[in-house]
Amino acid sequence: MTTSCIDKRRRDLSGLVAAVLVLAAVVAWSYWPVMRQLFREWQTDDDYSAGQLVPIVTVFLVWRDRKIFGGCALKPCWWAGIPILLFAACARIYGLLGLYESIERYSMVVAIVGLVLLVAGWQLFRKSLWILLFLFLMIPLPGQIHNIIGGPLRGLATSGSVFLLEAFGARVGQQGNVMMLNGNIPLAVAEACSGLRMLMAFIIVAAFIAYMVKRSRVQKAILLLSSVAVGVMCNIIRIFATAILVLLVSTEFAEKFFHDFAGLVMMPIAVLLMFAELWIMNKLTIPDPSEGKRNGVVTHA
Repeated sequence: MTTSCIDKRRRDLSGLVAAVLVLAAVVAWSYWPVMRQLFREWQTDDDYSAGQLVPIVTVFLVWRDRKIFGGCALKPCWWAGIPILLFAACARIYGLLGLYESIERYSMVVAIVGLVLLVAGWQLFRKSLWILLFLFLMIPLPGQIHNIIGGPLRGLATSGSVFLLEAFGARVGQQGNVMMLNGNIPLAVAEACSGLRMLMAFIIVAAFIAYMVKRSRVQKAILLLSSVAVGVMCNIIRIFATAILVLLVSTEFAEKFFHDFAGLVMMPIAVLLMFAELWIMNKLTIPDPSEGKRNGVVTHA
């Protein structure tokens, strides 16, 4: 590559960076009230506190793949970027007038998608699609969806804990979301114990692991979907361990364990389960002989 081509590429890149910064500043200014409310909810709502990790992880992923993105041909896609930005603006206005916070927040992510297409084009958009979808995980679930899944999660956690306790020989009864240990010790599974907080955190972790590992899209999708089951399972184990401590030690000690220690323990367990799942899927996968030939490796029987 000649010196003039290199200089031209640098000028184009400098102009692109300037355009991105200007557009990003405009979007940030426009959505500043939305971002401020979102940050406040991360700090006050335990169920969605893990959402504040998403922007940090996103910056790390972009930095990690900076060479891949740098090698993409930058061809601004006006015909796709501008309509998406207009759609995001309309969605935000609708959410603002109708008092739908979730729509405003989702429109912010849609606006980021539109900016990527408008400034960089389809090639970089395809390379960064997983990261762009990952951004949606920072948005708390809409209130109706939260209420729809919160109750069943709570009931499943109670029933699963009762099953484990009975399997280990404990005498336990169930009255709604309250477990009666030894017939006279009540242990309520409160709304905060539904496991939604753990579930959201595990989905974020699973999405990060799926992006980092070199596996097929099918395996990555399975890992991401299975994080829901892992979250439910870990919450049942947490409630089960709390009930055992109530029976063997005291209610006060069990409550301290549940709130201060159990949540920290569950995350490493969940990560181990996810990597165990990847290991099992790797063992069950039959290598494609054509893949070895493409890589210059001939497989003999």
